[in-house]
Amino acid sequence: MEEPEMHADLEPIAFLLGRWEGAGVGGYPTIDSFNFGQEIEFTHNGKPFLSYVSRTWLLDHDGDRVRPLATESGYWRPQPERQVEVVLAHPTGIVEVYVGEVVFHKIELRTDVVARTVTAKEYTAGHRLYGLVKGNLMWAYDMAAEGQPLTSHMSAELKRVS
Repeated sequence: MEEPEMHADLEPIAFLLGRWEGAGVGGYPTIDSFNFGQEIEFTHNGKPFLSYVSRTWLLDHDGDRVRPLATESGYWRPQPERQVEVVLAHPTGIVEVYVGEVVFHKIELRTDVVARTVTAKEYTAGHRLYGLVKGNLMWAYDMAAEGQPLTSHMSAELKRVS
């Protein structure tokens, strides 16, 4: 099947399109530091949004996969004046709505809404930064959870693989 033409509204975030793989580091005051692998895929179907899926897994000291970590999926929705809205769902019972701004190949997002099921962990806010640096997708994520203020949690460098 032929890929649909990209919607013109996607231009500011089109640099995200494709499949990305790489590794990163994580930690938080309530957990030990860790290394992780990640794959992210941004796709479109001709409509004015990107579909997004991210999967991470724990890596051992040799860089081998140990077990799955987090998965999230959602939609990135560009808005007028280089604004963007992102809706993410997690299988752990958390849904987030982010709002932010696109500046060249950098996107900064902050949670506008966080909703949790009764069994989800206590999570109240997130801040994400994505950027294209020398052709690689770099990102960092700060979160407020488990009684902690907004604190650095994860970051990674991903290479485009398709």
